[in-house]
Amino acid sequence: MDALRFACPGLEDGGSFPPDHTGRGRDLSPEIRLENLSPGVKTLAVTLEDLSHPIKGFTHWVLWNYPAGPVISGGLPRGKQLENGAVQGTAYGLHRYAGPKPPPFARHHYRLTVYALDCLLDLPPSARKGRLLKAAEGHILQAGSLTARFP
Repeated sequence: MDALRFACPGLEDGGSFPPDHTGRGRDLSPEIRLENLSPGVKTLAVTLEDLSHPIKGFTHWVLWNYPAGPVISGGLPRGKQLENGAVQGTAYGLHRYAGPKPPPFARHHYRLTVYALDCLLDLPPSARKGRLLKAAEGHILQAGSLTARFP
């Protein structure tokens, strides 16, 4: 499996989250530009997890069935089902992107992961990251991640 390479404008691996993409800013999901998407990919899935949270792998965002293409749009709206057929599962108790927002004076590290899948996933919006990853087993053609901190 080839590693999926991607870039998010203003967000670099090992860097820090720009305020617009945090819970202390505009709380907008970042644009994700895919660099080497394989031809057989049908859909994309995304997770954002807090690696520093006391609850291991605390999830801030889970998205699946995003149509394959070179870009995942930034600033995705709230809601379980997006107009393009993508689904936002339950993360942070919500059906939307919830950007980094650690307690005051704390620095947390976050991992954004993109999965390139060969199928649509048949999951209800109530699904969480674990259920997404279980359903994606055997269907992940590529995956890549970046880690950044906030603040």
